[in-house]
Parts: sequence; C-alpha cells; structure tokens
Amino acid sequence: MSDIKKVQKAMKGSHKAFQELMEEQKVKLYKIAFMYVKNEEDALEVFQETIYKALISIKNLKDERYFSTWLTRILINTALDLIKKKSRVVPMDREVLENKVKPYITPENEIDLLKAVMELDEKYKSVIVLRYYQDYSIKQIAEILECPEGTIKTNIHRGLMILRKTMKEDCVNE
Repeated sequence: MSDIKKVQKAMKGSHKAFQELMEEQKVKLYKIAFMYVKNEEDALEVFQETIYKALISIKNLKDERYFSTWLTRILINTALDLIKKKSRVVPMDREVLENKVKPYITPENEIDLLKAVMELDEKYKSVIVLRYYQDYSIKQIAEILECPEGTIKTNIHRGLMILRKTMKEDCVNE
C-alpha cells in the first residue's frame, strides 16, 4: 500500500495505517528530535509527544502528500517547546553533523565548522542543519518551519556568512 493511501486511511481513523506510517518515520523523527534536544530521554519524550499530537490531529491534515512535512513540523515545534520549557538552548548533535561534513575539510577545520554551526542563533542553525545536514530543499524547509521561502533563503545566506566570518577569524587567530 502506498504512503498516500496509508495517510488517507489514517485520516479516516485507521490506527493500523497510522502505526505503519509511524514505523516508517520513526528513525528520521528520532534523529531530528535528538539533534534538537541532545539527549536520549528528551528525544524520546519529543518523539512520543509528536506521535500523540499527530494521532490526535491527523484528521485535520489538509493534503496527504505533505504528511512527512506536517509530521516533521509537529516534531520540531514539540522539540522547541521542550527546550523553552527547560529554559535552555541545546546545540545540534555533533555526532550527526560530523557524519555529513565534506571529505575535503581537514579534521581541524571540521571541528571549527561544527562548533561554529552549533553556536549559530537558532533561526540560522535550523535552516543550515535542515539544508546541508538533512538534505531538505528550500521549499521543504519553508514548509517545515512555516516561513516564506525567501526568509529561508535569507537565513541560509546570513547563517553561511556568519560561518564564513567565524572560520576566517579562526584562521587569522591561529
């Protein structure tokens, strides 16, 4: 059965179809949750809360083609709510980011780059991680973060400019 048919069945109340969809999405959702909250316990809490919220509100999904984007948006909002609730900003997971760094970057520069990404303001860090480490398109990021594509492009550009400046300063200071 195709994902769209599963989503349609889940929207009509099929718990089996919903469970199958969650089974397909669980690894991706957990990884994203972990990148935001940076510990297993909180990531599981965010993951479980996301599933609960999705189950309650799946009937309100407007277009079944955007199920994955809708679900990711719920997860990110839930993660950000937990971070706010705990009154702390948590950097993205270094291990996940390290697996995506380009092979031509030296180990020393890689460490500096990852540190710089994790120190970015949340609005820049989110778009940089989603774009370059999770391989989302501009359109998908705009849907996930519920922002215009132009805002996403601007935040990516500004985030990259900050990273370039930080990396240049690190090179000069050495």
